[in-house]
Amino acid sequence: MKVENGPQVTVPAGKVSLEGELEVARGARGIVLFAHGSGSGRHSPRNRFVAGALQEGGLATLLFDLLTADEEVVDLQTTRLRFDIALLAERLVYAIDWVSRREPELLIGLFGSSTGAGAALLAAAQRPERVASVVSRGGRPDLAGTALQQVQSPTLLIVGERDKQVIELNRSALEQLQGEKKMEIEPRATHLFEQPGALEEVARLARGWFAAHLVAAPARRR
Repeated sequence: MKVENGPQVTVPAGKVSLEGELEVARGARGIVLFAHGSGSGRHSPRNRFVAGALQEGGLATLLFDLLTADEEVVDLQTTRLRFDIALLAERLVYAIDWVSRREPELLIGLFGSSTGAGAALLAAAQRPERVASVVSRGGRPDLAGTALQQVQSPTLLIVGERDKQVIELNRSALEQLQGEKKMEIEPRATHLFEQPGALEEVARLARGWFAAHLVAAPARRR
């Protein structure tokens, strides 16, 4: 499964602008924003694979960079910005607000990977009236800190069976989440879900979760 390059967009985020690709299918009921982490961006092959599955399921997607080009250079040298969850969440909130203005009829979901999952949950806590669902892939939801207890959005945590340390971090985060929640452990999968069929299963689970909470959910007033 492959996602083609979508229409290029620029997401205003305070003093910076973030590059992205917005794909809105005709009749789409929901849209999923991707929060990349750990030095990744909108060109992540794993997230693009999942985006393709979501698009086939009738969902719109926004793949965008949480860091500017200059910031990515700094992060490659220091790895500091990828762990600045407050900054990443702030950028994601800007994107949520931008999408809400541009596509006001679409329910919003967040798909977070690695450190991006912590940013997605922090953003969900800050925009509870706009974020209808969250999915984490191999994520670090623990990085959202005490904001986990404020997340109202239905949340699915997907972790690889061989990603032992991250499994425990996700279990701890799951206990703190207050709303609808679920954790799926993919057999034999490692952190990057590189085993045959592992990423396909991530895409299937994410598509099902978003279908239940975005596509099948009743429209909400904003």
